[in-house]
Amino acid sequence: MVINILIAKCHARTYQTYGCANNHNRIIRNFSRLLESPAYEVFISDLRLWIPAYNEYTYPDILLIQGEPSFQENRTDTVINPSIIIEVLSKSTSNRDRGDRFAFYRSLNTFQEYILVDQYRVHIEQFRKNDDGNWLLRESDDQNGILSLANGLYQIAHRDIYAKVKFDQV
Repeated sequence: MVINILIAKCHARTYQTYGCANNHNRIIRNFSRLLESPAYEVFISDLRLWIPAYNEYTYPDILLIQGEPSFQENRTDTVINPSIIIEVLSKSTSNRDRGDRFAFYRSLNTFQEYILVDQYRVHIEQFRKNDDGNWLLRESDDQNGILSLANGLYQIAHRDIYAKVKFDQV
């Protein structure tokens, strides 16, 4: 039996998780198909993000970068300019994704939207930075809802985000 071990560093502590659940992977796969566009490049899970204000690295589930990626000095595997970050919540990461990570991400000038997607039920939280620099929350439990990203460039049906997700398997 092979077990994939993922290591994440947060606040100088190391967290270890074992692979990802089927629903987690399905949601990421669905987003990767739905987010293709010439305006944004989509990166999945293994591209590292550098957050200089906190001296932290993270591996978001999904990063969208408008235009060309900017890399940390002398690196080609670590970006510094995400526009949109999407995290699929799990029981072990939910508090960190809503707390420290969101605070870290907000320190990045290019960062405009943060999407948290529950893998155990239909529930999506969207944080969007407005023109005043304040973050506004919009959340939905509506299976028939629409997630609007990047000032309306993307209009994504919740049922498409959750396609093939089986809530009874968690």
